[in-house]
Amino acid sequence: MVRATTHDLTAFIAVARERSFTRAAAQLGVSPSALSQSMRTLEERLGLRLLARTTRSVTPTEAGDRLLRTIGPKLEEIDAELTALSELRDKPAGTVRITTVEHAAETIVWPTLAKLLPRYPDVNVEIVNDYGLTDIVSERYDAGVRLGEQVDKDMIAMRIAPDFRMAVVAAPSYFRARTQPRTPHDLTDHTCINLRLPTYGGFYPWDFRKGGRELRVRVQGRVAFNAVAMMRRAALAGLGLAYLPEDLVEPALGKGRLVRVLVDWCSPLPGYHLYYPSRRQPSPAFALVLDALRYRALK
Repeated sequence: MVRATTHDLTAFIAVARERSFTRAAAQLGVSPSALSQSMRTLEERLGLRLLARTTRSVTPTEAGDRLLRTIGPKLEEIDAELTALSELRDKPAGTVRITTVEHAAETIVWPTLAKLLPRYPDVNVEIVNDYGLTDIVSERYDAGVRLGEQVDKDMIAMRIAPDFRMAVVAAPSYFRARTQPRTPHDLTDHTCINLRLPTYGGFYPWDFRKGGRELRVRVQGRVAFNAVAMMRRAALAGLGLAYLPEDLVEPALGKGRLVRVLVDWCSPLPGYHLYYPSRRQPSPAFALVLDALRYRALK
């Protein structure tokens, strides 16, 4: 099969349209002799004469005219598309997919991006809540958001929030016939509200730390959810103890609608980090999202 390079075809189009090696060479930034040699090489490769040369003019032959009419518009389309792609390099556009957990999505990711998106109408975001450790590469996410301790070591991690604490809470009505737990071991005698991990099919363990001791407790209860908002509602209804981010229960604690226990066992957790798999040049849209979500302690 006879093949011509895009460079050769672009050079031919310039000569055929300008009807001059000198003008075409100036347009392409090459010497007239080098351009003439390129045309002879192209003609030899195709086995056809494309240009009729005289001392005063250069005109396309019948074959050259056909090539000009068929290839010229296609090269212009390719050039236009390449120009459009280069604009994407400089202009934030496209979709950014993020897997996160509900708490981070509602308190950090979405509030931040909701302020950003109106200023960049060509940027789209997709936020998917999943409490499992999603494989962001195989699932084609641009990034994930998890607690710092949950991020794989081979990922690039960027902090997007400060450390925070969990809280074990229940409604006052729940404790009317029960003694408040004094240690995590006492939770085995209580009804607890579980968080289901969809990815792995299990329940989220309750982690505790105190004085260098670490305990991970698998609790039991009558109800389970895959959303922390529902867990909070169940706790408010007196259906059991719930293990929830501190900021989500502070308003109810302040009003006396919830009671907090095991406070001294709930040490700060490493805050949420956004992570992604590669150090290659990010797209403008992804770079925009990264900068917007980056945690700045002095905000």
